[in-house]
Amino acid sequence: MEPRRRERRVIAVAGAAALVAVGLNIAFSVVAAHRRRKRRELPGFTAQVNLSAAEIKKLADHIIAKAKETYDSVAAVPLDKVSFENVVVPLAELDALQFPLVQACVLPRMVSPSEDVRKASADAEKRLDSHFVLRRQREDVYRVIKEFAEKGERIGPEATRFLECLVKEFERDGVKLSQSKRKEMEKLKSHIDELNLRYLQNLSDFTKFLLLSEDELAGMPFEFLKDLEKADGKVKVPLTSYHATPILEHCKVGSTRKQIAVAYGQKSGKDNLGILENLVQLRHKFARLLGYANYADFAVEPRMPKKSRKVLEFLEEMSEQLDDVANRELSVLKDLKMKEEGDAQFGMEDLLYYIKRAEEFKVDIDIGEIKKYFPVSLVISGMLKMFQDLFALRFDEIKDAEVWHDTVRVFSVWDASSSDLLGYFFLDVFAREGKYAHTCVVTLQNGCLCSNGTRKVPAAVLLSQCPKEFDGNSALLRFPEVVRIFHEFSHVVHHISNRASFSRFSSLRLEGDFAEIPSLLLENWCYESISLKMMSGFHQDITKSITSDACQSLKRRRDLFAGLKMKQEILLCLVDQIIHSSENVDIDALIKELHPKVMLGIPLLEGTSPASCFPRIAIGYDAVCYSYIWSEVFAADLFVSKFKDDLLNQHAGLRFRNKVLAPGGSRDSLDIISDYLGREPSLQPFIQSKTRNSL
Repeated sequence: MEPRRRERRVIAVAGAAALVAVGLNIAFSVVAAHRRRKRRELPGFTAQVNLSAAEIKKLADHIIAKAKETYDSVAAVPLDKVSFENVVVPLAELDALQFPLVQACVLPRMVSPSEDVRKASADAEKRLDSHFVLRRQREDVYRVIKEFAEKGERIGPEATRFLECLVKEFERDGVKLSQSKRKEMEKLKSHIDELNLRYLQNLSDFTKFLLLSEDELAGMPFEFLKDLEKADGKVKVPLTSYHATPILEHCKVGSTRKQIAVAYGQKSGKDNLGILENLVQLRHKFARLLGYANYADFAVEPRMPKKSRKVLEFLEEMSEQLDDVANRELSVLKDLKMKEEGDAQFGMEDLLYYIKRAEEFKVDIDIGEIKKYFPVSLVISGMLKMFQDLFALRFDEIKDAEVWHDTVRVFSVWDASSSDLLGYFFLDVFAREGKYAHTCVVTLQNGCLCSNGTRKVPAAVLLSQCPKEFDGNSALLRFPEVVRIFHEFSHVVHHISNRASFSRFSSLRLEGDFAEIPSLLLENWCYESISLKMMSGFHQDITKSITSDACQSLKRRRDLFAGLKMKQEILLCLVDQIIHSSENVDIDALIKELHPKVMLGIPLLEGTSPASCFPRIAIGYDAVCYSYIWSEVFAADLFVSKFKDDLLNQHAGLRFRNKVLAPGGSRDSLDIISDYLGREPSLQPFIQSKTRNSL
């Protein structure tokens, strides 16, 4: 049988979970039948969204039991009998079937109005996480998968990629190691986790403050000062980012800004610096156990650059390319300081303050007034219309679908030309007690191909904490909240647009750096008049949209001093990448050396240690802090090359949907973007945009 035909047939079997799930859900989900009957069924959607605490526990039990049964079955296949059908298909089918069931267990932790349900969901998530860790360490299953992979059977490109992902995931979890080395790896993981927590705990437990007079705080708003505790005729200023950042932005007294910047930069200094140094050494040991030269190569391998060396080259080139624009920006700030404070050296403590001062001169906009043009309901409806128009989609609201709260709205998504059902999304955007506090997207179901040629459709939830309506009037959103919701809804559209055949390649399960590129690209629409007017209207007369001048001011505000701001990010990313790709680096000495080179001669504040109060470098983004900058650069190239001259060009939007969003993770992300652009992505559109718009 031809590889392509065979792949289609086998993938269809793998995707048949959508059909099998209808029967298995009776055993798996135990959702009360009478409750389901009252609500409309959503074709192609098998996740449950309103489980009780008992149902969540039972569902988690079934997920674990079914997974063990499947893994045991694969492990039992004789090595001389391995085939795609008895090794890879069952694992692909399990992934397609169980993903929406797992999400049904873990979503309630973030959204349920019931404390008991939230607790049951959190408990289920812990159990499932532990189960997944053990599952990825099963040497007997890996041996069978590896045996089939080494046969080199032609199975088609997407199936081959799925097989490669399976093998790599097992190997990165240490399945090839001896028992003694696995124990060593587990000890390293445990020690790393312990140090991560200590680093964060040191930051959260830091309770020092400065006593400052009101004269020393000249320029600070009354609203800031009135909430500070008084002591000995002065006010106590806690050294938290919540208090330090406003002072660095607004205080007119240079010595106060320096005092705050130094004290804040010394937070948990020696303790956390020591912890970070230990963490780096432990991570290198961990990576070397798995056969990597250093931890950065391990962390970067599954991402777009593949190698740490490429990340370093990227950051160094970015820094160099930004030198000219950043120098011009710094010259403006130094001139402002000269006029306000006389002939004094410009330091890091001055950066935020004089950027704010320059914004007052160069941007004629009142952010408080702008808020009046963004009622929640209008932002949501305008955003939905814009995405429909750009990507040739149709959103239909479903009034009687099962939901977890009466403020949640459900929409089906259709291709506007073919009328094919593409998926569903849930909007849960209003604040309530017990709900997850940040704006984000949660996937409920991945798309995949079913055995009868139909698709199991993707579904996602947009969560936010918008204020509720009051007296029939829609609440207002600050502009950064508008951008944040727009960014996250872009992830929803990315997910819904997925056309990969395997659930494993559904569009938000991507190489790490690629996931943010479409959303950062689409953020540009939040700064252009044609799209901003679609999402705005004066709260007392919604027929009056935001003015074109205000739109231009918002864009100028975004781009002002972009070079210097990016330089600060690059500095920390370079530190992150260097310490995780080199052995025995003196972190303090490295920062002292890099700081004036990257920051155009501005020295590091004496006695401060940025690495001691930069949690991303310690946990969560270790060795991958570069990722957001990487994504911004790629997004800028896509915007300038394909959309800038015609923002609502549906032909361009549809092509982007089909060529970039639809493949999900089924192909290499860099190849997807390069094929779409017709060339390798470039730094230049990003650099040119910052050079042109910054001042």
